[in-house]
Amino acid sequence: MNDADVSRQIQQMVRFIRQEAEEKANEISVSAEEEFNIEKLQLVEAEKKKIRQEYERKERQVEIRKKIEYSMQLNASRIKVLQAQDDVISSMKEAASKELLSVSHHHDHVYRNLLKDLIVQCLLRLKEPSVLLRCRKEDLHLVEHVLDSAAQEYADKANVDPPEIIVDNQVYLPPGPNHHNAHDIYCSGGVVLASRDGKIVCENTLDARLDVVFRKKLPEVNFLCIVILIL
Repeated sequence: MNDADVSRQIQQMVRFIRQEAEEKANEISVSAEEEFNIEKLQLVEAEKKKIRQEYERKERQVEIRKKIEYSMQLNASRIKVLQAQDDVISSMKEAASKELLSVSHHHDHVYRNLLKDLIVQCLLRLKEPSVLLRCRKEDLHLVEHVLDSAAQEYADKANVDPPEIIVDNQVYLPPGPNHHNAHDIYCSGGVVLASRDGKIVCENTLDARLDVVFRKKLPEVNFLCIVILIL
């Protein structure tokens, strides 16, 4: 083999090696490009996910703040309504108390009969042969005036002997309300009866009766208050 043949073979081998190197380099380049694109896509998706999660987190925080704010405003509105309702009820009750006071102050005949009915009611509840009665000091003469008739009315209704009614001359119920001392304990009228041992007590004062009426009529009173507040 002469030099020319050797040179030709060498050149063929060089071209072959170069071609293989170029093909391998292309494969490496394509593979690297693919890996880069995949990694870039993964990074982009990861960042998108983080952004979505952050957005969702902030959106939840906004919704929570909205709910808290709504709840606070709702509670504040309820408190205002309840306060206004309580003011209306207190005003109604105060007006009713004044009416009761006018009965005990200005209508002796009506109030005397009312005292007798209140005593009879207590006797029917207690069903005791002997009871202790307390009243306001200013009502003592009216109570003593109706005591016998009340005892007899009870006896007729309960079909028993007239009970012994002992009026407490040592301890009286509080007097009527005093406008100069509005916070003092007061009693608008009525009576309190108890068994001799004090274990059973029947409070039949006008204020206690008013409280009972308000408790029973509270749904109606609340409805009336709502109507008043709306108007």
